[in-house]
Amino acid sequence: MKVYIWDMDETLILLKSLLNGTYAGAFNGLKNVESGVKIGKLWENHILQVCDRHFFYEQIENFNQPYLDVLNEYDDGLDLSDYNFSQDGLGVPVDALNKRKLAYRHRVIAEKYRKGLYTILNQDLINLWNSLYDLTDNYTEKWLSAARACLEQCAGQRRDMMLSMNSNNARDAEFEHVNVLVTSGPLVPSLVKCLFFRLDHMITCTNVYSSLEVGKLQCFLWIKERFTGPNVQFCVIGDSWEECEAAQSMRWPFVQIDPQPSSVHRFPGLTPRDLRHYFSIVYGPTDEDSEEN
Repeated sequence: MKVYIWDMDETLILLKSLLNGTYAGAFNGLKNVESGVKIGKLWENHILQVCDRHFFYEQIENFNQPYLDVLNEYDDGLDLSDYNFSQDGLGVPVDALNKRKLAYRHRVIAEKYRKGLYTILNQDLINLWNSLYDLTDNYTEKWLSAARACLEQCAGQRRDMMLSMNSNNARDAEFEHVNVLVTSGPLVPSLVKCLFFRLDHMITCTNVYSSLEVGKLQCFLWIKERFTGPNVQFCVIGDSWEECEAAQSMRWPFVQIDPQPSSVHRFPGLTPRDLRHYFSIVYGPTDEDSEEN
C-alpha cells in the first residue's frame, strides 16, 4: 500500500500565490496579476464565511488541534441534535470539560465534511462556488482539476476488503492506496478548503492533519504509526523546506513542487507514474513499475 502525503497550499491548490501575485508573476506578463488577486480574495471570503457559519471556526479558532480524532476519548457520545453550541461556555483552560466540548464540535465537523458542501450551501452559493472553481481552474491552466485527477489515480481501485492495519480509521481505507493531507494551516479552514476544492472524496476528514503547532515531523510520525505494516510505503509531496526536512528524517521520498510554468513537478504535469519513480528509488521497483517499462 502506498501512502501519499500531500501539502495543501501551492501543492494541491493555489491560493497564497494568487493573493500575492507570485503565480501570475512567473508567467512574465502573460497573466493578469490583479485577476489572480481578485480570485484569491473571493476564495478567502467564501472559505471564512463557511468556516464561521457552519464549522464553529469563530468558537474554536484559538483551540486548533492537529487532527479531528485527537479528542475522541473525551467524546461521551451525547446526542447533539438539540445541543446549544453557542451557550455551552467553551473556553479556557483547555481541561477535560472543554476538551469534551471541542470533541463535540469535531464530531459535527466530521459529519458535515462527510456529507459535503451540497448539504450546507443553498443553490445560489453552490452556483457561485462552481463558477469560481471553473474560473480558477482556467486561470491556473487546469492546476486544480489536474491535481484532483492525480489524487484519484494515486488512490487506485476501490476495494471491498479493508487492509489489516493498526488504525482506528480502517473504515477510511476505501481505496487501494491512501491520500493524506498535512498542512501548516489551521485544521478547520483546511478541511473547508478540501471541500471547496473538491478533494474530499479522495482525502477523508480523518486523513487531514494540521502541523501548525506540532510541526510536520510529528504529523509524519503519527501517520507512520497509523499505517504501519510490512508492505506500506510513504511519499511526501510539497513545496516547502519543512516537509522536505521531515521526509528526510523519516527516510521517505520527497517530491518538490515547483510552480514555474516550465517545471514538470507542478499541475498539470506531475503524474502518478512520476511519483512511483520516487517510490522505486527508496523502496525498489515493484511489479507495477515493471509493467510500465
